[in-house]
Amino acid sequence: MKEFTKELLAKVIHPRPAESHKGDYGKVVLIGGNQQYGGAIMMSAEACVYGGAGLTTVATHPKNHASLHARLPEVMVLDWQEEQTLAKVIESADVILIGPGLGEDEHAKRLLHFVLQTQKEQWLVIDGSAITLFSEGDYSLPKPEKTIFTPHQMEWQRLSGIPVEKQEAAANQRAQQKIGATIVLKSHRTEIYTADKIYKNPAGDPAMATGGMGDTLAGIITAFLGQFTQDIQTISAAVYLHSLIGDQLAQDHYVVLPTAISHLLPIWMKKIAENS
Repeated sequence: MKEFTKELLAKVIHPRPAESHKGDYGKVVLIGGNQQYGGAIMMSAEACVYGGAGLTTVATHPKNHASLHARLPEVMVLDWQEEQTLAKVIESADVILIGPGLGEDEHAKRLLHFVLQTQKEQWLVIDGSAITLFSEGDYSLPKPEKTIFTPHQMEWQRLSGIPVEKQEAAANQRAQQKIGATIVLKSHRTEIYTADKIYKNPAGDPAMATGGMGDTLAGIITAFLGQFTQDIQTISAAVYLHSLIGDQLAQDHYVVLPTAISHLLPIWMKKIAENS
């Protein structure tokens, strides 16, 4: 099991070329946020924008549109029932994230099925309730090598069939190999499972144990895959930086808010890029 180090961040996050434009830093599409859980997709979107994604589009319930426009004027918003528009947006995307605040109703199931049918060469991040839907439904991954699941331990239990108390490295690795996708298993010390390697995050703090932290992490992973090399190093850097910022905030805060991590991303990324 390999632990992350700060050298990893310098390998991934580098200065932006002087001659560049927003299209160089990734077109990402986020799908989620029903009537009850609109905040989840907003936190993912905020992490994407502050994490450097060039163009961020959010497909969500119409009830969330006004709030998203007010909170994040940088994002584009569309009605998640407009399948033709959504298909066009996905077709031009580099990365898709589905799941934060998605819910588990029939519409959510159709959206997950639609995304899995539509994915071609894009990377796909599956988070939140989309993990539960996938584990309970008759779905298959068109591109497992370009798919990432980001479960917490109970979601991993549903997806892998491994009870929380038996989620040890060897069992998790075998389950990952059956699923085929990269697994970012969130816990006190988050681990990443690939076909042949296991990575461990040495950072993280109990102050980060609050709602929306996973939605924010999913957004950072999505933003990083949109603008940096699409590989395990980039995924790992997103996980590690999320926790490092959380650790810094925890020095002075009893509770670390996910949005506070997002707002510090540009500052940390600038410092890392200058020293890379």
